[in-house]
Amino acid sequence: MNRVLSRESSTLDRSAERLSARLAESTTRRSFLGRLGAAALAVAGGSAVAAAVKPDEADAFHFCGHIWTTGSCPSPYPPLSRIDRKGYPLHPQSGKPIDNLGRVVDSAGYALDGSKDRLRGPDGNVLPPAPRTRVCEDWTREVKGLNDLRIQGSWFRCCGGQIRKLVDCCSFSRRRINGDASLVGYCWGGRRVYCVMYYDSGLPC
Repeated sequence: MNRVLSRESSTLDRSAERLSARLAESTTRRSFLGRLGAAALAVAGGSAVAAAVKPDEADAFHFCGHIWTTGSCPSPYPPLSRIDRKGYPLHPQSGKPIDNLGRVVDSAGYALDGSKDRLRGPDGNVLPPAPRTRVCEDWTREVKGLNDLRIQGSWFRCCGGQIRKLVDCCSFSRRRINGDASLVGYCWGGRRVYCVMYYDSGLPC
């Protein structure tokens, strides 16, 4: 009896996974969760969610009261990459420019200490700058081996009294950074959402 139930459960899980992948490939971000909830969750419960939603961290689900499913682009400070208007990484709390090692840097790219002086090595010399690359087009491209990444889609929320912009890093890949089927989202030209970042505009709301 247990063996029969196990086979039935396994078949149901596989069906839910296939359904969630089909839904993800054929819908936009806006309609995906609603359709998935109505179709798959009624049939298979948590199995469909496990197939369709695999964030890097639980925190990655929440964005100023909005819930989304795509994981963050790689960055020095997960779970959600903060960028400037040109796509370069910022410290998540201070909003200061950081290099790829996560160190706050000055306008010339030199890492700074807590007193805002340039960091020095054991020999007393100023440490050379480390790379500071764009999170989507450069960092994610190198880490994930994708050469077609572009910032395309975005949407906005009022967060902490200012307008925050969630930014889509888009690719032709049919798989997003989570490892499951990618969504069309707000990408265009055949690209789909691969990973996400955010930008704090400083504009009041």
